[in-house]
Amino acid sequence: MGKKKETISLIDTFSEFNELKNIDKATLISVLEESFRNVISKSNGTDENYDIIINPDKGDLEIWRNRVVVGDDELEDPNLEITLSEAQKIDQDFEVGEEVTDEVSLDHFGRRTILNLRQTLASKILELEKDNLYNKYKEKVGEIVSGEVYQIWKKELLLLDDEHNELILPKTEQIPSDFFRKGEHARAVVARVENKNNNPRIILSRTSPVFLERLFEQEIPEIADGLITIKGIARIPGERAKVAVEAYDDRIDPVGACVGMKGFRIHGIVRELRNENIDVINYTNNTNLYIQRALSPARINSITVREEEHRAEVFLNPEEVSLAIGKGGANIKLASMLTGYNIEVFRDIDEVDEEDIYLDEFRDEIDGWIIDQLKRIGCSTAKNVLAMGRDRIIREADLEENTVDEVLAILSYEFEDENAPEVMANNEDMDAESDVTDTGADAETDEGGEN
Repeated sequence: MGKKKETISLIDTFSEFNELKNIDKATLISVLEESFRNVISKSNGTDENYDIIINPDKGDLEIWRNRVVVGDDELEDPNLEITLSEAQKIDQDFEVGEEVTDEVSLDHFGRRTILNLRQTLASKILELEKDNLYNKYKEKVGEIVSGEVYQIWKKELLLLDDEHNELILPKTEQIPSDFFRKGEHARAVVARVENKNNNPRIILSRTSPVFLERLFEQEIPEIADGLITIKGIARIPGERAKVAVEAYDDRIDPVGACVGMKGFRIHGIVRELRNENIDVINYTNNTNLYIQRALSPARINSITVREEEHRAEVFLNPEEVSLAIGKGGANIKLASMLTGYNIEVFRDIDEVDEEDIYLDEFRDEIDGWIIDQLKRIGCSTAKNVLAMGRDRIIREADLEENTVDEVLAILSYEFEDENAPEVMANNEDMDAESDVTDTGADAETDEGGEN
């Protein structure tokens, strides 16, 4: 009775795995047959004379053994041969030399063998399922998937897809303002699939430019149909993004099609990205024009492109510089990412101050990277820097306070004569305050002495 239960349990295992793991029938049959043949081979020395018939739909199997009929006193291998008298018990018409096929039950192999077989099958099918999961998501890299938030940890989220496969959304791949509750659904793009020790790990991302590109494809029919092509994307996740688009048909306005009437089409994308501000611009092969569009809304006077250095010098009116740079330098950073050029912004001054000095001449006194930071925020000369002011430089150039103070001191020294009266006046005021303080202190001392 115990063996019968083990046999039924083993067959139930086949049916269970086939139903829950979604393994295709051909692969399942192959794994099962290989496992049984290994058991038969270990028990009898060979499996060549066995036929195994597996029906995964019903969760059952049949094992048939083929043996040659020999005389009653000629039996050498009971696994390959059967005596004439035994054969005739099956059918009286059997004769020596003919082949007899009879069914072998699982009980024939013993309880321990069946238990080992069940464990082996479970292990093999689990490995097969992991391989299938890896291959399935390997083909989905770059596609958007959705999952239910199952666990929330400090460094990552665990999502479950429709088949209860585990998906990982690391904190580093989440938009800074992302907030999810358990049971909610989250969308992300499959960034990569890792497979360490045959343990697939599916990594998702919501910060990847590919995620934004796939959202555009889902929301903009013209992009999905191939009428509009996305030529480039640059993102600062959750803050701002720039997308360059191009239409193959001149009758289509690519920017208008992407934004939609009153921004209707792009609103869904913006909401998904936690109100990320998205600029859509027309792509062009003209490098100067492309950089100009990438720096919008700033209006540019002129551009000098240095192809060999992959660098562009952009000249604007002073009031346009802050627009070109953007809040926290976001606009110029995205424009550089989108175009592939290192963009430097300069104030375009009609009348050149002959007494002014270009920052590059201070490289012996000021580190080059500091000068480059100052040039990026539109300061090309010493007076540009002095006119901008300490607090604004700290904020926009992202420099330490001590560093800015040292730079201002070096630059101010070059115009010492111009600033001397103001500095002297300040010193005189300080001396006067000092004299008053000293006098007051002396007076108190004197009074104390008289008392």
